[in-house]
Amino acid sequence: MRFDSAIADRVTAVVLFALGGAMLWGGFVMDRLEIRQIHPASIPGLVPMILGAAMMLCAALLAWSATSAERKKPDEGSWRNFAFTAVWSCFFAVVLVSRIPFAAATAIYVAGFAGWFMLPDTPSASRLKVTVLIIGFGLVTALAISSLFRYGFLVRLP
Repeated sequence: MRFDSAIADRVTAVVLFALGGAMLWGGFVMDRLEIRQIHPASIPGLVPMILGAAMMLCAALLAWSATSAERKKPDEGSWRNFAFTAVWSCFFAVVLVSRIPFAAATAIYVAGFAGWFMLPDTPSASRLKVTVLIIGFGLVTALAISSLFRYGFLVRLP
């Protein structure tokens, strides 16, 4: 089987652009809360609209880069990394989030993800330093995400 990553990127860009457009439209037509005297900027569809527009922008950039970049056949590591990403993300969603606080689950997820991609390429002399940076990155990211959802979006996290 021949794998053409440029065609795969173009197809992915079209799918992501359509999904982003659906999110943008869905957020736009979502019911407003003016009847309850709530500020118009706090519409429930604002976040989906922003995310949809951002997804459409990223899809356009992906399509553009698919036409301008020289492609090569992916190595075996890309399939291994894909499998890790799928399994680790499912583990986060199914096991971690349901059993421990969200901030702790996010810190473990981010640190594990960063460690998977950063540690194999790190010289053994600097592994301790990189491990400390990865753990710090996981903690700071978890704190930022939890704070954003709790205080910015006013969402109670599990």
